[in-house]
Amino acid sequence: MKAEVVVSSQAAHGEGVFWSAEHQILYWTDVIGQRVWTYAPERGEAKSWRTPGKVCCFAARRGRPWNEVVAGFSDGFAFLDLLTGEREDIARIGAGVPGHRLNDGRTDRQGRFIAGGMDEKAFQPRSSVWRLDPDLNVEELFAGVRVANGACFSADGRTYYFADSLVGEIEAFDYDIATGRVGGRRTIARTAAPGAPDGSCVDAEGFIWNAVWEGYRVARYAPGGRLDRTIDVPVRKPSCCAFGGHDLATLYIITSREGESEQDLSARPASGDLFAVRPGVIGLADAPFAG
Repeated sequence: MKAEVVVSSQAAHGEGVFWSAEHQILYWTDVIGQRVWTYAPERGEAKSWRTPGKVCCFAARRGRPWNEVVAGFSDGFAFLDLLTGEREDIARIGAGVPGHRLNDGRTDRQGRFIAGGMDEKAFQPRSSVWRLDPDLNVEELFAGVRVANGACFSADGRTYYFADSLVGEIEAFDYDIATGRVGGRRTIARTAAPGAPDGSCVDAEGFIWNAVWEGYRVARYAPGGRLDRTIDVPVRKPSCCAFGGHDLATLYIITSREGESEQDLSARPASGDLFAVRPGVIGLADAPFAG
């Protein structure tokens, strides 16, 4: 199966795609371009807004208007109003660590926001994964991270999936839904060349869908790690994926132009665009942030 362009966003570095079931809107961020995009598939309407800094990952907020989100900026957690650009800081993350920024994140099934960071200069294991609770408490879950990616949760919320892109493995953690803490870490799959694991989501059958950075594809893995199938994406850098649409049957895939040469972009002009495919399975909507 092959994904097709649905929005020509031309993102410098598209990331963090998620679906809001409450608002029937798909969201994603252009980290480098400092814009957030939305797409309403029923209306075929795509819009974007300038952000006050790099929004690396984000989520809708429960019971709030569509434009009020919680965001992992490069330097920490904050609330953001997309319409006004107003930012309300919650917690600074990674202060004093050279080259550090937040990177990938998603909400758990209870509405906590889980986000990991990266060392974007030296790619050393200097970062961590943190949990932002609805009461705005922040707790570090684990450290030693180079490039955090692949954040998503099983349907029952008791397994947290994670990938450090520079390690190239998809890992699973036992996840305590009462406390939001992790344990029982194990590797379930290793990304085959070419490419490295990037953003992920989970479908209603419990399978993990992973965007393969520099791999021209999205890979679907069984919960135990068996490679089930792949979706071809005609650009080199798929970065994140999420199920959306009124029936949750469309897999949306955001991509990146980061680091691509003029020759690369001439050969693959849809780099940075939003792609979609209907793979024949239904997804799970992300929970909104409960704070």
